[in-house]
Amino acid sequence: QVQLVETGGGWAQPGASLGLSCAASGLTFSRSTMGWFRQAPGKEREFVAAISWSGGSIYYQDDVKGRFTISRDNAKNMVYLQMNSLKPEDTAVYFCAAVGKAEWGFTITKVATYAHWGQGTQVTVSA
Repeated sequence: QVQLVETGGGWAQPGASLGLSCAASGLTFSRSTMGWFRQAPGKEREFVAAISWSGGSIYYQDDVKGRFTISRDNAKNMVYLQMNSLKPEDTAVYFCAAVGKAEWGFTITKVATYAHWGQGTQVTVSA
């Protein structure tokens, strides 16, 4: 059974930083594209960032480019999202997701591409 467990959410002031972690188990992590998504109240879940199975390819949503950094450690089955220069509009529940296979292309921004999801962690950015 695949499990993805996010940690590290919380509250931050605008301009501050937060780091999210996701621990994966039950899948061949080193062969899975991983992604971060977020969902704000009343809005659809949206793509934030993705990283390929080797870490060699990374893609970000335009709104977070230059502020967020996705990374992974295949030895530890972990994926991370470092969020800097946070804005109130970054407030959302953040989800870790696994494609479950080595896939790359325009589909990695789509919710339907990801077979496995974590439970989510709340990030709130306010003064």
